Amino acid sequence: MVQTKKDMPSYVVTTGTQRYECHIERGILSRVAEYLPAKAGKIFIVTTEDVWKLYGSRITFPHELVFFPGGEPNKRLAVLEVMAGEMLAKGADRSSVIVAFGGGIVGDTGGFLAAIFMRGIPVIQVPTTLLAQVDASIGGKTGVNLAGGKNLIGAFHQPLAVLIDPSVLTTLPPREYRSGLFEVVKYGIISSPALFRLLADNSAGVLAMDSDAVDFIVSDSVRIKAEVVSADEKEGGLRRILNYGHTLGHALEAETSYSRMLHGEAVGFGMNAASYLAERLGLLAAADAKEMRRVTALYGPWPAVSDLRPEALAAHTLKDKKTIQGTTHFVLAEGVGTVRVVSGIAAADVVAAAAAAL
Repeated sequence: MVQTKKDMPSYVVTTGTQRYECHIERGILSRVAEYLPAKAGKIFIVTTEDVWKLYGSRITFPHELVFFPGGEPNKRLAVLEVMAGEMLAKGADRSSVIVAFGGGIVGDTGGFLAAIFMRGIPVIQVPTTLLAQVDASIGGKTGVNLAGGKNLIGAFHQPLAVLIDPSVLTTLPPREYRSGLFEVVKYGIISSPALFRLLADNSAGVLAMDSDAVDFIVSDSVRIKAEVVSADEKEGGLRRILNYGHTLGHALEAETSYSRMLHGEAVGFGMNAASYLAERLGLLAAADAKEMRRVTALYGPWPAVSDLRPEALAAHTLKDKKTIQGTTHFVLAEGVGTVRVVSGIAAADVVAAAAAAL
């Protein structure tokens, strides 16, 4: 770990081909220009109109704007093609740089656009939602959705830097903030008992966006993500643990056509289902499973899903990226801070876990 201004942390991600830093600093939004390559051509900021209205005045260097229409349903190849055409019309070339400036959907889409435009140009991630700051902006996963599943078309494309300003979270709608908190709960369960305990014991401070609490949950989550990605860039082993709660979470998103729940909310559901599944399989003590669900519930609620069929959700898991040759892999907890990847789970068990969580 190295230090940035105001003694806030910066965590290094080191992969086989690249090394970059995830800087966490209140006010860093006004210093994005310092992280642009010295010989960069035109800078293209990929963002949404609402983010730009809030924070565009802090971007003072020359740039071109490319607006993403926003929302999970627009995270599709057709929209990406329109954005690429707009860049070309505005003079983009192989020296250009994309700044993905927004939430997780913008980061995924802007990062993928950078990965494929003229076979790859640099990207800097500037996340403005909690979910994007603690998860989506780090690690180089980029992509768009198919009707049949989430992020099924994409590429690994590591950023030049990730610039995280926790102060922008104060303008998030409460639901968006809570959505990100479910991903933070995930980090506590998979790797950090200290983070889990803070979430369990100080939910009032976390929900009120107490600056000390927010800075801790952001920095500890980023630390975990950076360590995992550095050890396993392309999800060949350890990185799978970051998918805790995502298998049935992605299934829920696909079953509802990405229209009912925010991504973090779906992960919250998926974590509850995973706790029921781990308990059912004898991997997780009932008391631990109950505590995990209690902490998750502290950061709800999420939209009602009791009308969905558990069999339909289980069927969607077969289309998940983590399903290989017909075998679905689940990340399941054995306790707070300890998880394992389990495959070959009977369909009846998956259905039962989904039913319990609905």
